[in-house]
Amino acid sequence: MNTKLLAVAGLAFTLLFSPLSQAFAAETTGDLRKVDNVAHRGASAYAPENTIAAFDKAVEMKADYIEIDVQRSKDGKLVLIHDTTVDRTTDGSGKVGNLTFKELRNLDAGSWKGEQFAGAQIPTFDEILDRYHGKIGILIELKAPELYPGIEENVAKELKERNLDKPQNEKIIVQSFNHKSMKKMNELLPKVSIGVLTSSSADTTEQALQEFSTYADYFNPSYGIVTEDLVNQVHSLGMKIGSWTVRSQEAADFLLDVGVDAIITDYPDYVDPRN
Repeated sequence: MNTKLLAVAGLAFTLLFSPLSQAFAAETTGDLRKVDNVAHRGASAYAPENTIAAFDKAVEMKADYIEIDVQRSKDGKLVLIHDTTVDRTTDGSGKVGNLTFKELRNLDAGSWKGEQFAGAQIPTFDEILDRYHGKIGILIELKAPELYPGIEENVAKELKERNLDKPQNEKIIVQSFNHKSMKKMNELLPKVSIGVLTSSSADTTEQALQEFSTYADYFNPSYGIVTEDLVNQVHSLGMKIGSWTVRSQEAADFLLDVGVDAIITDYPDYVDPRN
């Protein structure tokens, strides 16, 4: 091969494997399609769920979002805990809404996961917003909002105070199993992405999906009811789809294969960072 041909071949090789060329190939082939890696209650396989330790671990593991569960104390403080009682994840007992913030704050929310987490506290919503916004996306689940009348306004107020009602790069999402609550959140925060959660196949009908698409940006089903057809139908209505809760590599691989937009997982390391 003469010198000119070698030069042309070298240039072609350089262009083929340049970042720009690879990014274009990813756009056109979908091989490197972006899937958001959402740390469920933080990296909850490795640290006690809904605690600073779990959220810090998610940041360390380079997740795209942390998922948090928001409820309200008896005296009106927004706090992060999954169950509507404190029994499973703390050394206390009783309903979250029947305990004052001081009572909730004095509970040990870490020892159940391991003695190295002893003394971990139940965080507040405002603490999490201040600590993590700008560092990682935040997927906010309103947990049983029907138990806390007005919690939608409470959450919206905290976001607005931080100018997070106009989030950049869709890094704030609000979701719930209570779809009426999400309609309300869409009215309160029209520029924030809204998600509807479900584990029911009744919510996957064409009529149901069309209704969700009038106010929601995300349709977030349990992975047991996800199919490739469902993913395509959700996309055809202009929504994204994020599925939960991934606790095995096989489940993560399945969801990647069918084309979801986000994987909500206790194990952020199960979601291939190349996707």
